[in-house]
Amino acid sequence: MNPHMTIKLLTFDLDDTLWDVKSIVLRADAMMRDWIRVRHAEFASRFDFRDFSGLRDAVLRERQDIAHDFTQLRLEVLRRAFVQGGYTSEQAEDAAQGAFAEFFRGRNTVEFFPDAIEVLAGLRRDYELHALSNGTADIQLIGLGHIFSRHFSAISVGAPKPDPRMYLAAIAAAGIEPGEAIHIGDHPEQDMAAAAAVGMKTVWVNFQKQAWPERFPSPDGEIRAFSELRPLVRRLGRQA
Repeated sequence: MNPHMTIKLLTFDLDDTLWDVKSIVLRADAMMRDWIRVRHAEFASRFDFRDFSGLRDAVLRERQDIAHDFTQLRLEVLRRAFVQGGYTSEQAEDAAQGAFAEFFRGRNTVEFFPDAIEVLAGLRRDYELHALSNGTADIQLIGLGHIFSRHFSAISVGAPKPDPRMYLAAIAAAGIEPGEAIHIGDHPEQDMAAAAAVGMKTVWVNFQKQAWPERFPSPDGEIRAFSELRPLVRRLGRQA
């Protein structure tokens, strides 16, 4: 990293910024359900998988302490499902852990957006890169451990974006001022408005070519393909 550069840190959202998360979660859910059908066939023959939605709503109402922790949230839903299916607490815990492990394996098998890896690798040579995510993606399993020097999540900081703690943790870890960082993400509120509120510059990942919601301050830049990111970062650095 060049110490004379005005921009020293780039932080990246993960889901829907580096890959399409909806397709990944749908596939991971299907893998988990297939695992349950094979490993817990009798339970699966009685359980309506659509009931997961109601169980999740109940957990969210009753366990606000884990609402930001999607891992514990999913595990608690699975535990309750197995207990309702007649399992003892110990049996439900074992079954929930096994089902979640299968989901997690699918959750961390991703297809990156075009040019994402090449662009990240190039930026890594000039800037410090951190990952910031509300989700449960594991950068080591996904294969980004050599790209991002740090990963901050809703679980690790205790609150999801747009809470400022994740951004402030990344800035503090890099030992820089907020104006020396750019956040890159897809969500107008959780990424763009939240990062701008702590003094960071922002780049909106707008691959769907959506109109910017006017209730939020405009981002400092916008990309519609990853190939546009590196020149934009340089341009924002010159303006800093």
